[in-house]
Amino acid sequence: MTFADLNLNKPLLNALNDLGYTTPTPIQEQVFSVVMSGRDVCGIAQTGTGKTLAYLLPCLRQYQFSKEHTTQILILVPTRELVVQVVDTIKQLTTYMNLMVVGIYGGVNLRPQQADVQQGADVLVATPGRLVDLLVSKTIKLKALKKLVIDEVDEMLTLGFQAQLTTIFDLLPKRQNLLFSATLTDDVNKLLDTYFANPVRIEAAPSGSTAATITQEVYEVPNFYTKVNLLDLLLRRHTDMSRVLVFTDSKAMTDLVHDQLAPRFPDQIDFIHANKAQNKRFDAVERFRSGEVRVLITTDLLARGLDIDDITHVVNFDLPDEPESYVHRVGRTGRANRSGVAISFVTPADAELRTAIETLINQPIATADLPDNLVISEELLYGEKPQIRMKIIDTTTPRPDTAGSAFQEKIAKNQKVNVRRDIAAEKRLKYGRPIKRSGKK
Repeated sequence: MTFADLNLNKPLLNALNDLGYTTPTPIQEQVFSVVMSGRDVCGIAQTGTGKTLAYLLPCLRQYQFSKEHTTQILILVPTRELVVQVVDTIKQLTTYMNLMVVGIYGGVNLRPQQADVQQGADVLVATPGRLVDLLVSKTIKLKALKKLVIDEVDEMLTLGFQAQLTTIFDLLPKRQNLLFSATLTDDVNKLLDTYFANPVRIEAAPSGSTAATITQEVYEVPNFYTKVNLLDLLLRRHTDMSRVLVFTDSKAMTDLVHDQLAPRFPDQIDFIHANKAQNKRFDAVERFRSGEVRVLITTDLLARGLDIDDITHVVNFDLPDEPESYVHRVGRTGRANRSGVAISFVTPADAELRTAIETLINQPIATADLPDNLVISEELLYGEKPQIRMKIIDTTTPRPDTAGSAFQEKIAKNQKVNVRRDIAAEKRLKYGRPIKRSGKK
């Protein structure tokens, strides 16, 4: 099947032709007719399967021109970078359409975004937190809303957007709901049960599967500084590592790896994480996308959603705590039937994580031989050093009068018993019966 076989209008077909797209992916082909029918949809598909076009094409096909440019399509995504990417994709697809699209996200001044929305937005792309800000301020009017799309919903819930999503669902008018997720968690199922009307579930690829075009391998290394030396060696030896995405397990580790590698490869290394200023994050991604930067170091911030073409290698400098995150990470390469390489550095402490990943993807990951000239460092980070645990001995001596029980009986003279006294009877016993006096005459 080609895109021409779908019920697309000429403006969309022309835009797809300009972009060089001819054949829909399985998720795009399966989702199109269901969305066109008006049914709610739950799409389960891994990174790199074409989810964005899967929901954009039918939504844009059913878009109806309005002079007021009131919002008909609302798209929620978890990160600012993904907002920008989806907006760019919509602009590419609507080259031959009269449509206004606006993206809003947190971390920047609210007022300019309010002004953009008030000028008109047929399609609004937003992060949940910033959308709630504009809904509460009554900047956005969504009476004309027809479709709500929630992309990477499992990641939204992981990032803590449960309350915002609930608020958004409660404030929106009746509409068609489209949800897309890489994994179907209990929290995702609760959203489906609560807010969706008998959604059609479409699964494009088995959960936990990785693309057959990705070569996966593991290097077994002892510590952090040996990892740095190995990555240095691989980058120098393999010129085909032209666009490399390196994943770490924390913001602090991202900074540390960058500090180690940047002086060795001047102007070739950059990094992003949540604490980096928004404009610098966008700049780093664009420099990496354009090829100006060879290596981009990041946390799982970039493991989901972002579509950067021709990533040749993904390096798991640290294995992720969740096996599903491994699938999302390596899915950054080997996209659109291109070949890619996923390299993981594994320490002895990572044995259980490796086993969990291999169980999820249902295949073993081959162990590669370490290069002969690799320098094995003996220097350890603080967290890698053996922790000496000393037994704590209680040196306090219990008091003899309190040992063995929390409560002790009082001595006899200190024991008190509350007895109700008859004062009149005590006086009669002491003074006898009182003399009755006759009254005076």
